[in-house]
Amino acid sequence: MDTTAHAPVMVITGASRGIGAATARLAATRGYDVVISYVSNEAAAQAVAQEVRAAGRRALPVRADSADPEQVGRLFAAVDETFGRLDVLVNNAGIIARQSRLEDLDIERIRRIFAVNAIGPILCAQQAVKRMSQRHGGAGGVVVNVSSAAARLGSPNEYMDYAASKGALETFTTGLAKEVAGEGIRVNCVRAGHIYTEMHASGGEPGRVDRVKHTIPLGRGGQPEEIAQAILWLASSEASFVTGAFLDATGGK
Repeated sequence: MDTTAHAPVMVITGASRGIGAATARLAATRGYDVVISYVSNEAAAQAVAQEVRAAGRRALPVRADSADPEQVGRLFAAVDETFGRLDVLVNNAGIIARQSRLEDLDIERIRRIFAVNAIGPILCAQQAVKRMSQRHGGAGGVVVNVSSAAARLGSPNEYMDYAASKGALETFTTGLAKEVAGEGIRVNCVRAGHIYTEMHASGGEPGRVDRVKHTIPLGRGGQPEEIAQAILWLASSEASFVTGAFLDATGGK
């Protein structure tokens, strides 16, 4: 029997690398068809799509800047056209910029970081709720926001604008969870700690995790797959009574 038409569909923003790519791969093994949203690296997105297909699931790579309302609209229109359903949104896309103290942050950098890390997830969740909410005739669903321990720790001297943008994402998680709890939608957040991904290179320090790992109680950095496991649990029926929650995957930091 062909069950592909009935597989649950997960949209993952920033899915061409790091935590997003790991989540796409794991989701495929758990039976999800996966929409891989990415901004620039088409080759990387296609490679992740191939891995999803190799696991027997359908994959749809879509180029979309989550900070742009028009591109977000096109992303979800593509989901409608290809799959006709949406079960899980993972707001994973996030950026940092070069390590800096507050005095040296320029306005364009701050605006871009908030646009991607805070406004982007709001725009994507807006589209998801219109499709998932029982209020709009949907079947319910799950939103998982990917935050950072930085939201709690503040990232002084390095990424204060990034930390503040993740703080905004966390407040949004709390509000949305309460707003749609009665409409069949659960909204939760995973706080990632120091994870071995390419993101650190864009902050000017590729080896950052190794530099700070002695400050982590577990004594090591995390792997993207470990965050993916947390995301997939929150997305699953095993977390059916969990909403408005923050799951720290930070090695104890």
